[in-house]
Amino acid sequence: MNTSKNNSKSKFKQKQNKVELLLLILYVIGFYIFCIHRSLHLSRDHFSKLRGLRIGWLFSPPRLNDASDDQWRNFRTNLPILSLVFGIFTLLANIFRKLFHLRARGMSFFWLFLSLIYISYLHGACILFIFLIASSNFLLVKIFARAKYFTFLLWIFNLGFLFCNRIYQGYSFSIFGREYWEYLDNFRGTFRWHICFNLVVLRMISFGYDYHWAHQESRFDQEKHIQRCHVCKSGKNCYQILQERNAHINDYSFTTYLSYLVFAPLYIAGPIISFNSFASQLDVPQNHYSIKEVIWYGLRWVFGLCLMELMTHLFYFNAFATSASWKMLSPMDIFIIGYGVINFMWLKFFLIWRFFRFCSLIAGIEAPENMPKCVNNCHDLESFWKSWHASFNKWIVRYMYIPLGGSQRKLLNIWVIFTFVAVWHDLEWKLLSWAWLTCLFFVPELLVKSATNAFQAKGALDGFIFRELRAAGGTITITCLMVANLVGYVIGPSGFSWLISQFLSKEGLNVFGFMLLTFYVGTKLMFHISDAKQSMQ
Repeated sequence: MNTSKNNSKSKFKQKQNKVELLLLILYVIGFYIFCIHRSLHLSRDHFSKLRGLRIGWLFSPPRLNDASDDQWRNFRTNLPILSLVFGIFTLLANIFRKLFHLRARGMSFFWLFLSLIYISYLHGACILFIFLIASSNFLLVKIFARAKYFTFLLWIFNLGFLFCNRIYQGYSFSIFGREYWEYLDNFRGTFRWHICFNLVVLRMISFGYDYHWAHQESRFDQEKHIQRCHVCKSGKNCYQILQERNAHINDYSFTTYLSYLVFAPLYIAGPIISFNSFASQLDVPQNHYSIKEVIWYGLRWVFGLCLMELMTHLFYFNAFATSASWKMLSPMDIFIIGYGVINFMWLKFFLIWRFFRFCSLIAGIEAPENMPKCVNNCHDLESFWKSWHASFNKWIVRYMYIPLGGSQRKLLNIWVIFTFVAVWHDLEWKLLSWAWLTCLFFVPELLVKSATNAFQAKGALDGFIFRELRAAGGTITITCLMVANLVGYVIGPSGFSWLISQFLSKEGLNVFGFMLLTFYVGTKLMFHISDAKQSMQ
């Protein structure tokens, strides 16, 4: 009797879930139709007031293309030459590896040679600054690696140069003497070296920590990891095992170190890779991805590029933000443009990071994947951060979060970590505002998560209430994320009060209600996606 009752309840619940899922999908379809229709009208009606639009190549007659984002415009303009250069580099590297059976030492020399050609074109004579700082860091690591205060020295040294590089804008050769050095300022290359050096700083810290830990007993249980990891069980090596397994002590050489710092495919934008994983893959190329999987990865990237071209030809989201023209719009249009800007930013970084990771994969070096999830499939701050600059997140967990005390000091650690992330990007108040706003939003989420982990649903009603509360929490989190990122990367701290005032007006309150409903529906849909993935596993 009880079994039949339970079966009928289960069938009713499944039917209820299907109806809910159908209603959610219909709402989402309607929302996107509305957003696309409204965005097309906004782009058509305001294009003459927007800066950064250029003649495009899609449609007949050609529509204007949104090239207002400096980073995307530079990448898109240089994409053909980047593809040619990295194609030649990776082809040569693979040929030489097979012909001469090169291992770690030989490949480090070879990639250092290729990378020097590359960064000499980018930075000209400024590579002297790079190698001077890098060599000083190498000496510091080698001399003090076994000292108790080593990590303090490592951070002070690297943070010091991170700040000085920005404050003095990459320095001037004239500071070494006008008579002999000043003429080198005429040969500073095509790309500012101190911008790229932010990533080099992360690599120098990674080398320092990995060498420091190589002299200690490893806490990584390789056998236990292999038992739990489906990649390692299949005979391949996952990224975690490459990172956690100490490299051979001879691999911490100056040539491997320099090769790691300036490795051409990952030099400009990453993704970020640890020294241990880089050195081990110089010795034995990655076997996680087959040739077929790498090709498919490249084809998916091409599809993403086509999507970006379509988006920038039809919708001028970033041009609205950079022109400040959206301040003249209604609250509903502000919401649509703000949502569009965040999606544009996600797709931009998705394409840049995956292009360089694809080049690295062809070269036999696997780097962690940035943006493994779509920006529209994150309903809490923790998953958003892990799914945005995911390789940076892995770096922070390994070299900051765990050394600072891990989960035992989580509420304190997030303030230190996000402040570092902000100043690492640039010395700007709007980035610090983004960091501290994110921390403020993070604290209640962490407290709620700790409470919900202890909660156990005793019946169907408890389960329903718990799910609805999680959906409400996700709605608030998405709203906070949207505000924090717009303040940090678009409007700045001065625009925060303006944004709030717009949504506290009579018309704005209605739009705010619509926005919360939309994010609530989106969060519920994410729950269904997550449930479907779990049932498939």
